[in-house]
Amino acid sequence: MTEPKKVLESVHVRQDGRTAWITLDRPPLNVMNIPMLHELGSAVHKFAPSCDVVVFQGAGEKGFSAGVEVADHVPGRVEEMLNAFHGVFRQLWRAECITIAAVHGYCLGGGCELATFCDFVVAEESAEFGQPEIRLGCFPPVAMITLPCLVGHRAASELILTGRPVTAQQAREMGLITRLAPEGQLDAEVGALLSELRTSSRAVLRLTRKTLWQRAGMDFEKALYEVEQIYLKDLLLTHDANEGIRAYLEKRAPVWHGR
Repeated sequence: MTEPKKVLESVHVRQDGRTAWITLDRPPLNVMNIPMLHELGSAVHKFAPSCDVVVFQGAGEKGFSAGVEVADHVPGRVEEMLNAFHGVFRQLWRAECITIAAVHGYCLGGGCELATFCDFVVAEESAEFGQPEIRLGCFPPVAMITLPCLVGHRAASELILTGRPVTAQQAREMGLITRLAPEGQLDAEVGALLSELRTSSRAVLRLTRKTLWQRAGMDFEKALYEVEQIYLKDLLLTHDANEGIRAYLEKRAPVWHGR
């Protein structure tokens, strides 16, 4: 096993044979800003093509990731942020490797989108999942596409339209995550999953994963482009979308105008 290798400032990669561990490391909550998103994209670009499995995890005690930096949602930055963030998903969509999210603590917003986009989500029992974007006057583009496929329309509506977080147990019951790990046993549970995967043919796993995604009933890249256009050309032209971001940054309650 190789030692952790710092890719840039906020993303670390450790490669163990044909498995890469990509760690989000921006204390205290691993909130992803634009530079970190570019680092994450670079790590995925470098390691996903050459590895059979990529495991995403968060550094520190507080969580996997609490999402994408709110300050990067403002005009002049939001388009670069979306391009960088969604570029990661486009790469993962095209990749042939199996992806696993190892989740502890907070897994919110863009962090939740990244985790639940993975083929497997292994979470500690105390983990918390949520898409709180609606409370900021916006919506999560990737989750808009993937959550209805993962948990059904009703549960996806509950998560996205209320922004209410759910426990790991609730997430397990609705099909959002794959396995629950007792506290302190996350690495062991991920290790057990890796051991299972290694008993199968790499070639067959790659082909099976590709077929599963293609038969999930969505053309992800086409859908993501359409949702991005709604986000940039409709949502961001509303007063309330801009008010929600400003209010968060100014640490006050938003004043919605309904337009």
